[in-house]
Formats: sequence, C-alpha cells, structure tokens
Amino acid sequence: MGTIREHPKVLAVMAVFSSSEQAIAWGLAQAEANWGPLALKSELFSFEETQYYESAMGKSLQKQLLAFERRFLPDELPQRKRQTNAWEAAYATEHPSDVTRPLNLDPGYLTEAKLILATTKDRDHRIYLADGVFAECTLYFHRGAWRNRDWTYPDYQKPEYHQFFEQARRYYREQEAS
Repeated sequence: MGTIREHPKVLAVMAVFSSSEQAIAWGLAQAEANWGPLALKSELFSFEETQYYESAMGKSLQKQLLAFERRFLPDELPQRKRQTNAWEAAYATEHPSDVTRPLNLDPGYLTEAKLILATTKDRDHRIYLADGVFAECTLYFHRGAWRNRDWTYPDYQKPEYHQFFEQARRYYREQEAS
C-alpha cells in the first residue's frame, strides 16, 4: 500500500483569449488582482489553428499565456475554473459586444511533468474533479521536452507555446528548490 501524501503546490497558469486586446488586458488584470503577480507572460499569439471559436468570439483571435508567482494546491482548480467563468460573464455584461463570448479564460496548472487545463466539457480522456469541472493533461514533459497528447489542442502543439511552458517549468523548479 502506498503512503498518501499531500500534493505539493503547483504553478498557476492561464490562457487569455480574445479578438480584443482590451479584453485580454481586463482578463489579465482580474487574474492578477485575485491570484497575485505574474511570474511570466507570453507575447500575444495569433490564433488561426481552428475556426471553432469564430461564431461565439469573432475573427482575428489572439491568445496570451500567463504564469503566476503564487502557487496553489491542485484541488483548487475547480474553484479557479468557476471563478474564470464568472469573470468571462462579467466582462460580457460590462462590455457589450457584437460577439456572444468576447473573452475566454482557461485556467490550469503546471508541474515538472505536466500541463493540466480545466474544462467544463467531458470527454473520454478527461477526469472529473468537482463542481462540473474536468481536468485534462494537455502536455507532458518527457526526455527534456514538452510532448503532445493525441488530444492536445492545435495551438498548444506550437513550438512557441512549448517554449513558454519550458520557461514556466524552469521557474516552477526554481521555486521548488528555494
């Protein structure tokens, strides 16, 4: 029988996604106000891998990846997903737009071995956590590099994303060592 231990704290990450740089900045500000200062912020990436979001979010979508200084316990992920959903709804109410979903916030966490994203959509490879939230292991770290899963979203397969998550992994390891 294995010994049950508390999981170490994980690195909080989030993707902010919109056609509006104002919406992206608003999402970033909400996260910093609630989760603490940023440790890392990517450049704005053009999102052209799929048209899946266009009907709800419009065209010319951009995504920015964030990592936060304050770590958290992984069992807090459902609460964070519910919180980001509330922020999305608040932004849509406060900033009327010609699209139904002007802001998309995807929280998750990173460890040395994996990138986990929270979602409300159930699929065969997702694990139910609580409160209508599932976890997906989107990337895993193996033999010195981030690797894709069969289900990894096309944008998360990009080398630029892997480079950001390599920086985040280094930051996480430095924090663990101190």
